[in-house]
Amino acid sequence: MTSDQYAVAVPFYDLWHEDGHVPEIREKLPPLLKGSVLEIGAGTGLITELIADTTDGEVFALEPSLGMRSVLLSRLARRRDLLERVTVLPYGALDVDLDEPVDLIVMIAVLYAIDDRETLWATLARQLVPGGRLVFNFTERPAPTPGDEAELGSYRVGRHTYELWGRTLDVEGERVSARFRYLVRHKGVVISEDVVDTVTHRPSGDTLRAELTEAGFTPEEAPEGLLVWRLAK
Repeated sequence: MTSDQYAVAVPFYDLWHEDGHVPEIREKLPPLLKGSVLEIGAGTGLITELIADTTDGEVFALEPSLGMRSVLLSRLARRRDLLERVTVLPYGALDVDLDEPVDLIVMIAVLYAIDDRETLWATLARQLVPGGRLVFNFTERPAPTPGDEAELGSYRVGRHTYELWGRTLDVEGERVSARFRYLVRHKGVVISEDVVDTVTHRPSGDTLRAELTEAGFTPEEAPEGLLVWRLAK
């Protein structure tokens, strides 16, 4: 998904994610939040706000999409107490270069979007203090099967219904091609429709462990659904 394609998903983003992984992350992430934090792929700020409310450290929220970033900044504007402590960065995960390293990196629902993980781990390691931690969500699942389109979510907003549909187009190794349709209906009639094709990458747990070990990280205990890796001192 490019930054422009992300703009299509912005109106659906909070609806879908509040109905998905975000409530669980809100429950499991706070005990891991200490010190300064870099959030990779902040989106509209659903997790950013949680991070800033939990830690007293400085927060860097990385989000390349202008549409997502606009919502994130609007969310922060309602929280004057956070404006001086949260810096929003308009970069992708492979481009980040902080002025000084942070204590913790959080990456939620981002891993699958990145194909060059060797560069990712090296880039993130440079942003961490020695002994700093990397936290991200990961659940190993069987590869999806190409097939018919299925409804992924439907949400009533006033007189309109927002629907998200998706189907897997092709699977080749860890590379998954999919198509998503974003629909808005009024009285059952489609008044808005956008189609986005995406490519994601779904590594195995063994692959991730080998990559992170090679990059100088060691695993630590973590809540189910999250992984915690500490950078060597």
